Amino acid sequence: MSWRSEARIAMERDPCIRTEKEAMLFAQGVHAVLLYRLSHRHWSRGNFGRARMINYVSHVLTGADIHPAAMIGEGFFIDHATGLVIGETSIIGENVCVFQGVTLGGVTACRGKRHPTIGNNVTVGANATILGDIHIGDNVKVGAGSVVVKDVPSNSTIIGVPGRVVRREGVHVKVDLRHDDIPDPVNESISELQRTVDELRAKLADLESEIKKK
Repeated sequence: MSWRSEARIAMERDPCIRTEKEAMLFAQGVHAVLLYRLSHRHWSRGNFGRARMINYVSHVLTGADIHPAAMIGEGFFIDHATGLVIGETSIIGENVCVFQGVTLGGVTACRGKRHPTIGNNVTVGANATILGDIHIGDNVKVGAGSVVVKDVPSNSTIIGVPGRVVRREGVHVKVDLRHDDIPDPVNESISELQRTVDELRAKLADLESEIKKK
């Protein structure tokens, strides 16, 4: 993809970027993606030293560390590149959106596939960590701060430490920036428990009232 295409993707997904010029001059996420594309091109041609040098410069300039060997599809968007880490054997599909502090890491020092595979139309919230050779399906939302260590089925929302699937629907989940708009299973469980306690108290009060009448 051209720099203009990357700039337009940023403009579509980040409301604070108003022009292509602004995207190219000041959007660190755009810079990180463009420099990754360049480093990956050199890596694919066997120019490993040059690829790693570009990767190093990108890390210094943008705060993102994307290994040149990682495979990333079109439509990739980074909102605030700071702290982003994408490991060597990571595979990312199309139209994926990630926020600052996201890590696609490994859990072993062995060579081979050791980083995650991310499907299409996935949103990964700020500071989320996805570890190991696992698969994140299409149309998945990963909540901010989550730690994911197991496969996630398509059309799901996952949150927590460790990550838990809290929503799975057989419909397309539109990619957007509302990675904060996710259910809270702990709060829902507490609310359900409170309702049960209230019902039991009401029944107990009825029994006590009947006993007193007798």
